[in-house]
Amino acid sequence: MTDIAADRARLLEIIRDRAIVHGRVTLSSGKEADYYVDLRRVTLDGEASPLVGRVMLDLVADLDFDAVGGLTLGADPVATSMLHASAAAGGRLDAFVVRKAGKAHGLQQRIEGPSVEGRRVVVVEDTSTTGASPLDAAQAVQEAGGTVVAVATIADRATGAAEKFAAAGLEYRHVYGLEDLGLA
Repeated sequence: MTDIAADRARLLEIIRDRAIVHGRVTLSSGKEADYYVDLRRVTLDGEASPLVGRVMLDLVADLDFDAVGGLTLGADPVATSMLHASAAAGGRLDAFVVRKAGKAHGLQQRIEGPSVEGRRVVVVEDTSTTGASPLDAAQAVQEAGGTVVAVATIADRATGAAEKFAAAGLEYRHVYGLEDLGLA
């Protein structure tokens, strides 16, 4: 049995060591910041990815859902890690990918993977700044007939995402805040 507290502590250590980049950067929102949290350095890392899956599953363990996903690219490795962690624990969890725009060819789907229609899902993301990506993904899931039970991220930057999710009526959870990351 895995000790979730040890997983959380090790994942935080990896994030602090590998994902926090200090210096002036322009965020996807267009705003500038003195640091950048590049969680793809963690979610795509061979040691950290399994930790991401277990820690994120623990974060939402009390919720009733059977699929996870979000807007490509930040959500993809998070959802896949959770899918694998669930399988390793003897469970079943599907993952899905929400495109930034619908395809103009093939089946012209905006959501790839198992259908979300009639299903309860958790929208995931690696880090939340403005909340725009998870909100876009939640809207796509709802348009496809799914129910979003929560939005869950690894790290929250405390820059307004939580308030936007609340205004949209979405429960929001995150594993680490700015204090945890040593950025507050």
